[in-house]
Amino acid sequence: MTDLTLTIERTINAPQKAVFNAWLDPAMLARFMMPGPDMSVPVAKTDAIVGGGFEIVMHAGGNDIPHHGTYKEISPHDRLVFTWFGPSPAEDSTVTLTFEAVEGGTHVILRHDRFIDEQRRDDHKNGWTGILASLENALTQRAAQNA
Repeated sequence: MTDLTLTIERTINAPQKAVFNAWLDPAMLARFMMPGPDMSVPVAKTDAIVGGGFEIVMHAGGNDIPHHGTYKEISPHDRLVFTWFGPSPAEDSTVTLTFEAVEGGTHVILRHDRFIDEQRRDDHKNGWTGILASLENALTQRAAQNA
């Protein structure tokens, strides 16, 4: 095990509350937890309390890719911390998201700690980058539907 970490930042054109809440809403998770094209999320479940858990199954190329974790901190609408277990992170892998209202939307900083090796870290960097882009698309589509 190593202490490899990745950090990704993105400003999303949506209100801070909406961006934060998307991470706890199973319907929204099913719309954006797709790190690549031609993926779907057939399972997205949350128990959005500290100590509660989540389950996300990503589907790609005929394969299910299960992920799960436990919410360690929920500070509406500023910070979210959860464990992340899937096919490749280390046992005590943790994701920390911070949300800050800025002109033009919400600045999101995603930090993912503890990877087994650089390849897995780099794969997750690409994945999280795609997920943040999908999040912005999902929020934009939802706003258009509600307008």
